[in-house]
Amino acid sequence: MADEHRSDFAAKISSSGPHAARIWNYWMGGKDNFEADRAAGDAVAEVYPDIVTMAKQSRRFLIRAVRYLAAEAGVHQFLDIGTGLPTMQNTHEIAQGIRPDARIVYVDNDPLVLVHARALLKNTTPGGVTTYVDADYHEPELIISDAHNVLDFTKPIGVMFMGVLGYVEDFDVLLSIVRRVMDAVPSGSYLVLWDGSDTGDAVNEGSAKLAETGAVPYFLRRPEQLAECFAGLEPVEPGLVPIARWRPGADVDEAIDAYGAVARKP
Repeated sequence: MADEHRSDFAAKISSSGPHAARIWNYWMGGKDNFEADRAAGDAVAEVYPDIVTMAKQSRRFLIRAVRYLAAEAGVHQFLDIGTGLPTMQNTHEIAQGIRPDARIVYVDNDPLVLVHARALLKNTTPGGVTTYVDADYHEPELIISDAHNVLDFTKPIGVMFMGVLGYVEDFDVLLSIVRRVMDAVPSGSYLVLWDGSDTGDAVNEGSAKLAETGAVPYFLRRPEQLAECFAGLEPVEPGLVPIARWRPGADVDEAIDAYGAVARKP
């Protein structure tokens, strides 16, 4: 049975086909990718060169958002859903660098991601907690149930969906996922969310090309759709904007085809 399990697990993380997390890792300049991932990534970049900029700007948005929550909003608990492959400056490293007692729960159900999570997602401070939950974001109640083992649901939680909900084809399902998680966290919690936006011909060509490579399709959203994810929440200035323009700390002109925001639950 153990050999069977290992064989099944190996099949799941096979390098023979393009893998969403590894393609994204490649665009970000990481090393955890294979030839099939690089071929798919290059095919998308050929028709949509800005994808590399988007990938890097997405990490900068995450860094700024977590810094804001930990340093300015006083949040010391984070639920990062759809973690992806660990790279530089992950959520726990940023948060615990500001608040040594920060507690972070990463959520993913990708076996490759979980292998890396076990190896790399370690506490950076003695007083903090860093752990992961093996769950699918289509099961918010399971995520919340497991997160209760680490997070205090009487205190604010920073809920994060960082570029992952584009893999959900049905927008109503996407909204249901976000709302069910936000319904479960207390007042004073925050939603941090970004996704690729249907704001140009080139990005649409890139999305189509990604599907052609055999990778998991990514469904772009209109900015007004992404705004619905924040309904009933109090937006943090500047609201929903291209991710490169969310509190960049300097004048930034990049109108990336990805929109994001941070908003507080009243």
